[in-house]
Amino acid sequence: MPQGLLAKLREYMLGNPSVRRVADDPALMAELLLLFRMILADGEVHERELETMRRVAADSFGISDSDLDLVLDHLHAFGYEITPVQAIAVFREFSLERRLLLARHMAQLAKADAELSQYEVRLLARTVEMLDLDPRSVVNGAAGSA
Repeated sequence: MPQGLLAKLREYMLGNPSVRRVADDPALMAELLLLFRMILADGEVHERELETMRRVAADSFGISDSDLDLVLDHLHAFGYEITPVQAIAVFREFSLERRLLLARHMAQLAKADAELSQYEVRLLARTVEMLDLDPRSVVNGAAGSA
């Protein structure tokens, strides 16, 4: 019991570790923002998209399900500071593997609600182009990726 109380006090005083990690890493913040923009691209947030986002956040970024809402709140509050152009500039510095993974995660989110809107397709196509990726490499690897 005292350990749990101390952990909660530490989190309150220092902030949530996942939120701190995102706040201290502009590239991670930009990546999560772009993924969340994919969820919003069709104008609706579907539960299956959020489930996919939770899985991607946990598997690829180590952000627990319980922390994701706090991270999303942080992105909502401070995400306006990163423009899409700035984010793409950050992403271009990523390795090819990480750029492909980002595009594949976006494709997973776009398909999560079983409807692919023209806005989702446009956002994904534009991102793939700006990341200098071959669209076939995104599609061909998406089925087996996390």
